[in-house]
Amino acid sequence: MEMVTGILSGLCIAAGIVALITGAIGLVRLPDLFSRTHAVGMMDTAGVGFIILGLIIHEGFTLISVKLALVGIFLFFTSPIATHAVAQVAYRAGLKPLVEDDRTTPKPAPKAKAAARKKTGGTR
Repeated sequence: MEMVTGILSGLCIAAGIVALITGAIGLVRLPDLFSRTHAVGMMDTAGVGFIILGLIIHEGFTLISVKLALVGIFLFFTSPIATHAVAQVAYRAGLKPLVEDDRTTPKPAPKAKAAARKKTGGTR
């Protein structure tokens, strides 16, 4: 039984590490503040949750696991609220989300343009 709990706790901790690394990559690679806070907020919550779950499984049912569960619950609620607050303050300060330019947007097929002209009755 001890081997099963060791393997299960190790898998949970490894999943948490992968989630935290994914969030860190999103923080570096994504283009603007809003997408970065989304990636970090989601992956931080998932990563810490998995790590705490792995530690609880490793520790067993003790007072330490109860304290870890309380810390996990606290982080589960406060991390998304904090990232939302940062994004809201940035938006109110005048920072707008990044909009891709027209060059990266796929163009409609020529038949679709002709059908759109017929529906609207005009030329563009």
